[in-house]
Amino acid sequence: MAMAESIQQFGTVPAPAAESNIFCMTIIGQIEGHLVLPPQNKTTKYEHLIPQLVAAEQNAKIEGILIVLNTVGGDVEAGLAIAEMISSLSKPTVTLVLGGGHSIGVPIAVAGNKSFIAETATMTIHPIRLNGLVIGVPQTFEYLDKMQERVVRFVTSHSNVTEQKFKELMFKTGELTRDIGTTVIGADAVRHGMIDAVGGIGEAIRELNAAIESQRLAGGTIQ
Repeated sequence: MAMAESIQQFGTVPAPAAESNIFCMTIIGQIEGHLVLPPQNKTTKYEHLIPQLVAAEQNAKIEGILIVLNTVGGDVEAGLAIAEMISSLSKPTVTLVLGGGHSIGVPIAVAGNKSFIAETATMTIHPIRLNGLVIGVPQTFEYLDKMQERVVRFVTSHSNVTEQKFKELMFKTGELTRDIGTTVIGADAVRHGMIDAVGGIGEAIRELNAAIESQRLAGGTIQ
């Protein structure tokens, strides 16, 4: 009953105690940040994810964390906060993009120790955008540019894609209708260096178990 309620409320199950040493966290739909989205939107609330990551980090029975993404993106600062949390965990982490890992989902997808993407999954890379009232002054554009640099710096420092290539994909014209940017599919994301390998849930768990075993033997933390 408690598990069913957790799935309905948070879209995930509680951190397993004894039945598994792997905690699976799902990031589904739109990442909700400081503003509450309309009820018809499928959302993942970042204030729900961060406590779960803290709990998984502190739980001695949890030896590895699997992050499964199928997200259209969402709040930039919320997405970066989740990505920073994942990258700073001391336990082995593997990310898996299923369906899509778009927009601010890209930093989250590359935040783990190892990343996988399904063969048919897609990732959309585009510049930062603002909704609502925008004050048309130079400081607004400077703020946008700095926020965009934060995203670029995080992605390039946690994956094998170069800054030049990532910005080339980000500012490409003619590929996205009514927008600027690029959509990459499965193997292309690996070819560009954003994701480590094409694979599914089996490959992701196998890689995570191998990392857990290595950490046991080393008796230390994953860098």
